[in-house]
Amino acid sequence: MGEHSHTRTTTKRTEQSLVFAVNGERFELFQVDPSTTLLEFLRCQTSFKSLKLGCGEGGCGACVVLLSKYDPFLDKVEDFTVSSCLTLLCSVNGCSITTAEGIGNSKDGFHPIQERFSGFHASQCGYCTPGMCVSLYSALVNADKSDRPEPRPGFSKLTVPEAEKSIAGNLCRCTGYRPIVDACKTFATDVDMEDLGLNSFWRKGECDEVKLRRLPPYSHGNGTCVFPEFLKNKTKAGFNMESEACYWYSPVSLQQLQRLLQMDDENNETSRKIVVSNTGMGYYKELIRFNKYIDLRYIPELSIIKKDHTGIEIGAAVTISKAIETLKEANEPQFSQEGKLVFKKLADHMEKIASGFLRNSASIGGNLMMAQRKHFPSDIATILLSVDAMVDILTDQRHESIMLEEFLGRPPLDPKSVLLAIKIPCWRLSVDISSQGYTKLLFETYRAAPRPIGNALPYMNSAFLAEVSLSRAGIMLNHCRLTFGAYGTKHAIRARNVEEFLSAKFLNTSVLYEAIKILEITVVPEDGTSHPAYRLSLAIGFLFDFLYPLLENPSEISSFWSDGDNKALPFSDFKGKQDSNQLDQTKFSTLLSSAKQVVQLSEEYNPVGEPIKKVGATLQASGEAVYVDDIPSPSNCLHGAFIYSTEPLAWVKDIEFKPGSSLDGVIKLISSKDIPGENIGAQTMFGSEPLYADELTECAGQRIALVVADTQRNADMAANLAVIDYDKENLDPILSVEEAFERCSFFEVPSSLYPEQVGDFYKGMAEADHQIHSAEIKLGSQYYFYMETQAALAVPDEDNCMIVYSSSQCPELTHRTIAKCLGVPGHNVRVITRRVGGGFGGKAVKAMPVSTACALAAYKLQRPVRMYVNRQTDMIMAGGRHPMKITYSVGFKGNGKITALRLDILIDAGISVDISPLLPNHMFGSLRKYDWGALAFDIKVCKTNRPSRSSMRAPGEVQGSFIAEAIIENVASILSLDVDSVRSINLHKYESLELFFKNSAGEPLEYTLPSIWNKLGTSSSFYHRVEILKQFNRCNKWQKRGISRVPIVHEVTLKATPGKVSILYDGSIVVEVGGIELGQGLWTKVKQMTAYALSLIQCGGIDELLEKVRVIQTDTLSLIQGGSTSGSTTSESSCEAVRRCCDILVERLTAFKERLVEQMESIKWETLILQAYNSSVNLSAISLYVPDISSLSYLNYGAAVSEVEIDVLTGQTTILQTDIIYDCGQSLNPAVDLGQIEGAFVQGIGFFMLEEYPTNSKGLVTAEGTWTYKIPTVDTIPKQFNVEILNSGHHKHRVLSSKASGEPPLTLAVSVHCAIRAAIKEAREQLHSWGGDESSSTFKLEVPAIMPVVKELCGLDSVQRFLQWTIGS
Repeated sequence: MGEHSHTRTTTKRTEQSLVFAVNGERFELFQVDPSTTLLEFLRCQTSFKSLKLGCGEGGCGACVVLLSKYDPFLDKVEDFTVSSCLTLLCSVNGCSITTAEGIGNSKDGFHPIQERFSGFHASQCGYCTPGMCVSLYSALVNADKSDRPEPRPGFSKLTVPEAEKSIAGNLCRCTGYRPIVDACKTFATDVDMEDLGLNSFWRKGECDEVKLRRLPPYSHGNGTCVFPEFLKNKTKAGFNMESEACYWYSPVSLQQLQRLLQMDDENNETSRKIVVSNTGMGYYKELIRFNKYIDLRYIPELSIIKKDHTGIEIGAAVTISKAIETLKEANEPQFSQEGKLVFKKLADHMEKIASGFLRNSASIGGNLMMAQRKHFPSDIATILLSVDAMVDILTDQRHESIMLEEFLGRPPLDPKSVLLAIKIPCWRLSVDISSQGYTKLLFETYRAAPRPIGNALPYMNSAFLAEVSLSRAGIMLNHCRLTFGAYGTKHAIRARNVEEFLSAKFLNTSVLYEAIKILEITVVPEDGTSHPAYRLSLAIGFLFDFLYPLLENPSEISSFWSDGDNKALPFSDFKGKQDSNQLDQTKFSTLLSSAKQVVQLSEEYNPVGEPIKKVGATLQASGEAVYVDDIPSPSNCLHGAFIYSTEPLAWVKDIEFKPGSSLDGVIKLISSKDIPGENIGAQTMFGSEPLYADELTECAGQRIALVVADTQRNADMAANLAVIDYDKENLDPILSVEEAFERCSFFEVPSSLYPEQVGDFYKGMAEADHQIHSAEIKLGSQYYFYMETQAALAVPDEDNCMIVYSSSQCPELTHRTIAKCLGVPGHNVRVITRRVGGGFGGKAVKAMPVSTACALAAYKLQRPVRMYVNRQTDMIMAGGRHPMKITYSVGFKGNGKITALRLDILIDAGISVDISPLLPNHMFGSLRKYDWGALAFDIKVCKTNRPSRSSMRAPGEVQGSFIAEAIIENVASILSLDVDSVRSINLHKYESLELFFKNSAGEPLEYTLPSIWNKLGTSSSFYHRVEILKQFNRCNKWQKRGISRVPIVHEVTLKATPGKVSILYDGSIVVEVGGIELGQGLWTKVKQMTAYALSLIQCGGIDELLEKVRVIQTDTLSLIQGGSTSGSTTSESSCEAVRRCCDILVERLTAFKERLVEQMESIKWETLILQAYNSSVNLSAISLYVPDISSLSYLNYGAAVSEVEIDVLTGQTTILQTDIIYDCGQSLNPAVDLGQIEGAFVQGIGFFMLEEYPTNSKGLVTAEGTWTYKIPTVDTIPKQFNVEILNSGHHKHRVLSSKASGEPPLTLAVSVHCAIRAAIKEAREQLHSWGGDESSSTFKLEVPAIMPVVKELCGLDSVQRFLQWTIGS
């Protein structure tokens, strides 16, 4: 890209300009607010919008850029990714930044990465895609710069594991990751092309040579990042800036640093921040402004790396990535074998900390300083503590070198104190190895976290170093270091009393048991720590895993020891074939193994049915696709941030701001008093909710006011400084469904929506051989975690009109709400939505208040107002999935056939009605997947003082599916029957299907579930794997596997949907539909349908119609009655609306064509259209598709088999394999539907395994962004993920025989939960055999089945029980 200079200067006094490059363009700045991040600058002051604000914490990867630095001494460029949301702009002096647009774009040509992402269907909503592409690009650049052997032509030097891990820190909520990983693997030199999944480049069965030829070509030139020449002359010194208001200093010596700190003391300076990378801001949010920043990176003593025979010294400003590289490459001859082993394992552990783009900038010293000053749960502190690391500290003029243990144990260091360096000693054997017996140094590190390969804080981390000797008398532990951290303690500790007990003792089971008893009173989490007993059990499990293998196979250890140079053997080498060392969660060489996608293509309605790539996917990959927050701000634009209640029920007396706080840029506070029309923020067919609380706030998280300021950051900071004065006297909030039930606090469910009961419950119970009464199930909530949070931009227009750009699934309802709130006619409001960066139901009702608040503020101030809700606020206000309490009674025969089921369900709807009255019907639809004989229920929708719950992908259905499986599991456990046989015997026959589903059942041939069930049993080798699994569980104490097969029957309903098709004079086609593109491929299917339907004209050039179609954004004044994009059926409804428009146009044009053909014989499309245009033929058609009773609702069928492995010591679950068969009817686009199936399933994994959405006692959400809310990542999805899309033929009442795919597959993820339950059952049977009276088969497995839950059911004391059993036997 060309070089352009952008110069900005307004400062009165500067020392130096800030010079850097972005995608080759030169930027020079003379004054900068030092708190400005690189993300803020690029998004607000340049045209580059590919980097997105997903979390503001460095936890999602949406804002990743490539940062390049030139080293003039080595004449070398260093390229690495960083989180631009945390990187301060002043820190990039002399650097070159590359964004997704700089990698490739529509003007200069797309990069093969972007084209392959598009062709492998690896982008859905697209919000995360630019960050993914930059992460992969960085991996390619660095691999191709390496001195590895030249790769095969067309490939890079990347390996498959490197390609997979390149995007390990990036989050995606849409795709399920599998296609993203496949796109990455296409660049790996060792990839097996057969392992790559469905794509638009080749068809199954073609040879590797053809496949490679059809891929967008890649060569080393593609992977080279060119560093601008104009920056090479830039001095290596850091940036320095002084002005009246702010300062940025980059001292180049300790003396300069000390003078700066001394100067601050003399001036009583408190608003100072010492920085290296600023990544700590992602965890410790800044609530105040700093006006002075001191950058430590240019002080030589802090950036040095020294190696000698005593060890490695690493400067405190050295990045974690550089420290890892240093430790891995520690091969100097002066280092002992033991020392090298320790260095390597330290590096391996550090690679599991955070993510690559954080490690690339975060410093090792910064991590330790957060641990020391703020009690950050540091892994680095724990593992370095175990190897007797030392630290150098400078305080005033005093320099001291102390042990890390003392450093951590001191009170928080004085602000003037600076950590200079960390010294890691090189370990050697202390015993003369020539003496009798064999001596070895053992070193292991441990970590238990929700995500195996990083990007998650640990529940516990540990590191153990021990010197052991083998003699005829046994194995003696000469000495050891045992450290534990992150378990709810101020800092990592050494378990010295355990160390002292073990030292100089011969190891045996009794000694190990006694050591664990001492450990139990040593590792004590502080009050308030979550899962304290679990964390203690981890400490015990880790120590057991470290020492027990030495006891289990002494003969094998002896043989290993006697083999030659045994000192070089790592610990894992002589653990032998025993099964306990499975705590390394990264034991798989690759994250994903090969996966199969089986699709059946149909050319009957070509191009409908073709797996073409998603419309706009390449633009999404380059970052050129425009989302609401990417729209350039109009002049004088203001920004809003909500002030919300922290009390569940209270009178709001006043809103003030913290005394002494600086309210920079604040323009106005807007509340309910400023509303000219109705106080309405959202509405549905059931009712509305207020935009702002009037005088009474009715839930924690309710909107009270809007701060309007000149920037989003100023608005957010002001909102955080708000202090609300409450009066709670005589107010008693309802915070549970039990309280709501007692106080009869319910929302009414219209009788037309309340499901009908099936059969005679009492008769069914009388026929039963066995009965279960009043069993309980509780289900929690789930947050949407769309990558793009709520966003809107409101622009006042002439004549009292308002244009609102909204990230909304329901622009029409948003339009109505805004008009009511402003008190203006509907024609004065226009709502425009182009695309949404993920919705899942959360951008339907919950998006309305954001747009309405912006519109109200813009209306009052007569200036544009926009808002991008920060992640924490979004999580607090989102509501999410409906929690509920279920009580059931069930009767069943001895063979497992259920005869009657009654359910009493209390649904927590929150404070406003939203769509909650739909939940009973949705739940009932999913519950009916089994033949219950008779089904009775009482479902109450409870009104509580919690944020209103809303629709979330498969609302009610996912809960219903789980309830059904939990009942089946309970019945099987009571009868001691195989649960799969109980499922099979309760599957519907067509007669019972008709009874339960009435009008939705369709024809007998449409009921494909029995054939899917049997086919999946064969294709997944289900029965064979069950036998293998039994053998595995017999042979392994500390890993257990489970497998489960589950069905779904999922009812969906179509809605009225509008469409409009216009043919322009040149033959190009413009399409408008009511449905919104959320990433689900709606535009793609509509485009295919348009091309097919217009091709029926039968003229020349119709084969090229697909490329002539453009689907445009939704505009509520252009196309009315758009409804909502929800319920999985909007794509097909939009397609049908468009087909009907095309039928009208075909009818008009066919008659016109016949007259032309008489004159011209053959005619091309362009000629036909031009002639029709000139002859005033109406080339625009609009329709409203209203489904009739025969096509209003139908059933979807599918089944899944999932196999998992649980670690009994930690509760970690690995999904080994998932096989899905899903009936898509005749798919409109198999690639799109495959993406929907995989993405929905993985989102379901989040609900059932990972995602906790906790609140405090007042109902205020306590989960804070990516640090505490864990959606699935590439390392938590099935290792092997096989999906078959069944083409079940013609369905005359469907849209071209198609079926929905957006939501039903999510409910199949319950198969993972059931498989975990099966594995736990095996662990409990084993535990029971070691002594105890707990039931091994009857137990409740919570949702989500997080690690502490799984471990608790496997036995928090399983190690102690095993050791006692061993001693006793």
